[in-house]
Amino acid sequence: MSKKILIPLDGSPLAEAILPHAQAIAKAENAEIVILRVPVVPAAEFFGRNTALASMVSHDVDKEADQYVQTEVRMLKEGGAVATGMIREGSVPETILEVADEIHADMIAMSTHGYTGLKRWFKGSVAEDIVHHTHIPVMLIHPN
Repeated sequence: MSKKILIPLDGSPLAEAILPHAQAIAKAENAEIVILRVPVVPAAEFFGRNTALASMVSHDVDKEADQYVQTEVRMLKEGGAVATGMIREGSVPETILEVADEIHADMIAMSTHGYTGLKRWFKGSVAEDIVHHTHIPVMLIHPN
């Protein structure tokens, strides 16, 4: 059985702070790292009737996400890790959990953004959703 560590990244340096920690565990455990990006695409209603603009924005978001994942995977491989990447659309917490089940991940590793107060209430906590709804270990770090 191959071990897999799922690392959801949102493109921010805060999220990327998990990478050295996960890389160390992957090396020690002979595990594969799977980078997941769940890009946030504005709702179609945001663009009104301008379907061409909606299509262009969606294409640009997907292209950026693909380039980002490829770059992160390449850097992990250059560091000696076994790594793959994937992009999925959907609700961020639900998609992370679905992918973890789909790839038979042994662990989910991610950074918390450390939101508190109103910011946490408005934005929610992806990390908290993952911890409460998964059946596999979750490694969380606070990037500060």
